[in-house]
Amino acid sequence: MGWALPWAAGCGAPPPALRLGAQVFPGYELLYLARELGQLDPALVRLVDMPSASASLRALGAGALDAACLTLDEVLAARDQGLPMTVVLVFNVSMGADVLLAQPGVTSVQALRGQRVGVEASAVGALMLDAALQAGGLPLDAVRVVPLAADEHERAFRAGRVEALVTYDPMRQRLLAAGARPLFSSRESPGLVLDVMAVRGDRLAAQRPAVEAAVRAHLAARQAFVADPAAHAARLAPRLGLAPAGVPAAFADLELPDRVRNQALLGTPEGVAASARRLHAVMRRAGLVQGGFDAAGLVDAAFVAAAA
Repeated sequence: MGWALPWAAGCGAPPPALRLGAQVFPGYELLYLARELGQLDPALVRLVDMPSASASLRALGAGALDAACLTLDEVLAARDQGLPMTVVLVFNVSMGADVLLAQPGVTSVQALRGQRVGVEASAVGALMLDAALQAGGLPLDAVRVVPLAADEHERAFRAGRVEALVTYDPMRQRLLAAGARPLFSSRESPGLVLDVMAVRGDRLAAQRPAVEAAVRAHLAARQAFVADPAAHAARLAPRLGLAPAGVPAAFADLELPDRVRNQALLGTPEGVAASARRLHAVMRRAGLVQGGFDAAGLVDAAFVAAAA
């Protein structure tokens, strides 16, 4: 045969499968679709279900994961804590998928003065809340911030523990269906909220074939989904907790970059690097990071290029 497995040139055993953590979120679900479509080799990549990004970050720090699906701000926070993380793919850019929702009786941002607002302890949460309050003419100290992990969002809102909530799909769609009122979304601040695949920098060399396989599988599943969302809705619905008919709407406010767009986002200064610098400044002001911005090793466009 004219080819060999990547490790065949040496005499050692193949590396273990890349352990890639992901919580339930539409932008990440195309990896699971790729697995169902037979596009993701389980010998190379093992998807690990995680309850939240916080859990993924803890597992990355403990060495229990090699890579994870994260927002860009979460990558920056991990790097600030000394965990070498490199972005190899952009899953999506939020164009309205991140929202400030309120209980049915709350009709405006101004009505949140003195009220409880649930927010994840992340730069995205801080950015969204800050932008929404600015749009409503309120200072940050006008509301009572309630820290909530992603897996607490829906329960806390339905139980009335908060009057408003910064959240995203699939919680957004379910809460809207239950009567929540949208007050603000990332459509008003496009380009700030990016979801990415990030790999521990110390695992990149050994896991290069697996990372390439994961990137290629996502891009292939993305192409299939974009071409015919309805055809794949039934496969995506169970994990998202939605009816198949509701699946396309969960992706409606996400830009899903293809390979060419990914190369632009990862390979040009005005792409992910520029967003990261802007996010880092927000995080520094909010006390979410301590060190200065360091772009070294932040992105690697080679894996997307190899997917061609």
